[in-house]
Amino acid sequence: MNLVLQCITSKYVDFSTRASRKEFWLFFLFYLVAYSILVTIDFSMGWTWHFATGQGILSGIFALATLLPYLAVAIRRLHDTNRVGWWLLIGLIPLVGLIWLIVLWCLKSDEAENRFG
Repeated sequence: MNLVLQCITSKYVDFSTRASRKEFWLFFLFYLVAYSILVTIDFSMGWTWHFATGQGILSGIFALATLLPYLAVAIRRLHDTNRVGWWLLIGLIPLVGLIWLIVLWCLKSDEAENRFG
């Protein structure tokens, strides 16, 4: 939990260092659980859910508030495998790009010092 709190507080927009697999996947799990809970609350309340867009107010605010920490931890995870953050854009390729990005996030860390620390 401490790693997740660091991602949200002290490493909020830190795009230059490295993030371990544990740090990245714990943050991703936190994001997924919190977003799912907020979507459920939005949908059950009714008045905070916009049916035309399929987005709720609470979940939308949470998604915007955690966009930069998510991008930062994803890029730092790529740095840990000795890749530049621009590899994140490969996720824009339908299906294949997302699968390749998940593979990159699951790769073992570069044990030695690399250009990112």
